[in-house]
Amino acid sequence: MHSVLSCNMPQYAYPNKTMCVICLCRYSIDRSSDPGRFFYVDITTGALMTARPLDREEFSWHNITVLAMEMNNPSQVGSVPVTIKVLDVNDNAPKFPRFYEAFVCENAKAGQLIQTVSAVDQDDPRDGQHFYYSLAPEAANNPNFTVRDNQDNTARILTRRSGFRQQEQSVFYLPILISDNGQPALSSTGTLTVQVCSCDDDGHVLSCSPEAYMLPVRLSRGALIAILACIFVLLVLVLLILSMRRHRKQPYIIDDEENIHENIVRYDDEGGGEEDTEAFDIAAMWNPREAQAGGASKTRQDMLPEIESLSRYVPQTCAVNSTVHSYVLAKLYEADMDLWAAPFDSLQTYMFEGDGSVAGSLSSLQSAASDSEQSFDFLTDWGPRFRKLAELYGASEGPTPLW
Repeated sequence: MHSVLSCNMPQYAYPNKTMCVICLCRYSIDRSSDPGRFFYVDITTGALMTARPLDREEFSWHNITVLAMEMNNPSQVGSVPVTIKVLDVNDNAPKFPRFYEAFVCENAKAGQLIQTVSAVDQDDPRDGQHFYYSLAPEAANNPNFTVRDNQDNTARILTRRSGFRQQEQSVFYLPILISDNGQPALSSTGTLTVQVCSCDDDGHVLSCSPEAYMLPVRLSRGALIAILACIFVLLVLVLLILSMRRHRKQPYIIDDEENIHENIVRYDDEGGGEEDTEAFDIAAMWNPREAQAGGASKTRQDMLPEIESLSRYVPQTCAVNSTVHSYVLAKLYEADMDLWAAPFDSLQTYMFEGDGSVAGSLSSLQSAASDSEQSFDFLTDWGPRFRKLAELYGASEGPTPLW
């Protein structure tokens, strides 16, 4: 598209002659009137030309404003509106306006109408739109359906045979070729989806799903879903009941780490229970002979004894003839015979006070009336272990005996 604009050339009259003065102008386009920048103008000649391809289906008309400014006097600016109409060319092929889906009854006869189709085209030819319908080349010999052009931009889809069966084929895809009358003519292919359905005698559709044949008579899909849901719930309940019964039958198994039972731990060192946690078998208490035979040979080689056990001064006639008492005496004998083990813990049996006891009577019944008259010097004779007690009772410190 080309258009040439020019400035007016004013004429000035003089007494003897007429002189024409040429006005030089600079041309431009008001960009607010052409935001898409479809056009441009030559600044010197004023030739209006296209800058981008034009599409009539997008904008059929363009309204722009051309500006002209005098070069000698820039303040003199003029404008003129320009209206441009875009002419149509056949650049769009016809097509279906929507997705077509038809159905054919199983009891349909040959030549029965199943669908009427139409097309649309964005082009606007001078002679008007006219469409032609036919089967696509790949379906020209289709034995099931045919296309009849109505010569009014519509077409009918007819059956060629009878005896359609859902179990054999439930869906047919029919390609239809659509052409226009443009120069050059354009065409496109649209697909018609045809479903085979079961119908009543009046042609009303009953069901277009092939699964309907697999259901019992008069059993709808909703009823089938309800039945399946009930079966699923019953299966879940059965599984829960079986799981609970199996849980009840399983015996309670105590983990080894959680197996907490009463035990006896022997400590050979005072305050060292964290290091010495050797436990003996409680069953050995019921067999003192084995304890006597096996324990007598065990000796401690790390420390010297400080005091002797007082059990040797206990008359044996006072001992109770019992299994536990025999076991305790055996353990005392084992400790007394061990020359290198200090008897930190020992069992002292007192059947009577005074006679037979190295410590003498510990009773305060026969003591003096006042604590000041009582003498605790004998505590110094008991050795280093009673030194603190002797200091508390003010016993005189004498030479420490060597034990």
